[in-house]
Parts: sequence; structure tokens; C-alpha cells
Amino acid sequence: MNTILEVRDLVKRYPGFTLEHVSFSLEGGRITGFIGRNGAGKTTTLHSLLSFLAPDGGEIRFWGKDIREDELAIKQRIGFVSAGMNFYNKQKLMKITAITRSFYERWDEDVYRRYLSLFGLDEEKTPEKLSNGMKIKYMLALALSHGADLLILDEPTSGLDPVSREELLEIFLRLCDEGKTILFSTHITSDLDKTADNILYLAGGKLQAASSLKDFISSYRLVEYGREDPLASSPLLIGARRTKEGCSALIRAEDAEKLPLPARPVNLEEIMVHLEKEA
Repeated sequence: MNTILEVRDLVKRYPGFTLEHVSFSLEGGRITGFIGRNGAGKTTTLHSLLSFLAPDGGEIRFWGKDIREDELAIKQRIGFVSAGMNFYNKQKLMKITAITRSFYERWDEDVYRRYLSLFGLDEEKTPEKLSNGMKIKYMLALALSHGADLLILDEPTSGLDPVSREELLEIFLRLCDEGKTILFSTHITSDLDKTADNILYLAGGKLQAASSLKDFISSYRLVEYGREDPLASSPLLIGARRTKEGCSALIRAEDAEKLPLPARPVNLEEIMVHLEKEA
């Protein structure tokens, strides 16, 4: 397996919150979705990976190299895109690009021009004149122009309209076809249903799941029942939630035949909301 990133026992402590011994790895050429509710520790994890925060414990290795020992060389190969990133709103894109270009040894101007054209970006514009979707595309153009092999995306589709989201998802899939690796944090789980190969699920600072998306989804079923159903107290039911018609709960796939209730397949959002209810 072509391991791009390996995280072992990552710990970051704050008053009232601890990111606890998080361990996972990323395989090259794949999209890994990173999910969890607000406050679960996703951004803390991503910022720790990039040394924006100093972890309190653990080991982070990119391409087999410790981030603490080879940070500058490693960051030449990483592109970070976040919906929360800010630019100098009144500076033209060409000036922002000129500053960015100076930091990267592998900057390829031809690649940059190709993505400007592909994304329909005008360098004469300022960030304040760009839609959220165009800002994300500009950040992607910068990341891809310095030869980033790994893209770390923090909520890149947040606040985008459905058409813009679909356009970006198609771009992500094409990038993986070209051999890029993507770690993709989002609350929009349907985006991961469409793109992700693997999933990381974080809850309360603890990694609850790290597997292929297919295996994660296929390990659960959803059952629906009336509020007065005597089976509602079964310990096999996970994260029971009130619905318009009654209640719903997860059940592990191997337990589906142990209750006289119809069980159906689930999607990623249904799994997440029921597991969070359980937590």
C-alpha cells in the first residue's frame, strides 16, 4: 500500500476538551472523508497535521518522514484549502499569486495558467469580488500549481450552492484519477457518499471509525418502529431518534435478523446522526 500519511496516537489537550490518541493512515490516490459534529476535533486534527498547532503527543509522518524534522520539504507537497481562509480582500489575485509563488520550489506557471482557464478565474479581480465557490477554486489552483500531491480540504463545499458543489466534487474525482490524494473534512455527508473511498469518524475527540466507506455503511441497517413498540427498549437498537411516524434506530448488520422489524440500508448521514444520539 502507498501510504501518504500516518498518524499515531495524536493527542492535543485543551481545558474541557482532549483529542485522544487518534491514529489513522491515508492511502495514495484516494479520497478520505473526515466527519464528526462541530466540536468533535476535526479542525484540531487537521491543524495539528499541518503544524498550525503543536500536538501534546503522538507522531505524524508524511511519505515516511516526521513532520517535525522535515516540515518545509513536506509542506512543498501539501495543498491546504479551507472555506474559512481569508485573503487580502482588496488585493488583486495576481498579487496574491506572486507572493504565494515565491514560497514554492516546484511552482509551475503553465499549470497555474491552465487551472485559471479551467476554473474561469480572472486575475484582475479581488477576493471580495469572488463567490465562495470561486474562492475555493482559486485556492485549489494555487495548491495544484506548486505540485501538491496531498490536498487537505477543510469544509471546502460549505456554503456553496448545489451546482458549485457538484462542480468541485467532479474536480476532486478527476484529481484522484491523476494520482492526487485528498483528505476531505465536511458536514455535507452526501458529498462523501458521491466521492469518498474511505471514512474517518471523530466524536468527542476520539476516532470512532477508520475504514472504507463501503464497509462502514454496510455494517449498519436502519429500523423504524412505533413509539409504543415493546421492542423499542431492545439493547440492539443504537441511537434511537424520534421521527414524524414514530422512531428510528440503527442496528448492526449482523443483528438485523434478531429483531422482528424490517431493516433497510442506510446512508452516511443517517449513520452519523444516530451514532451521535447514542453518544
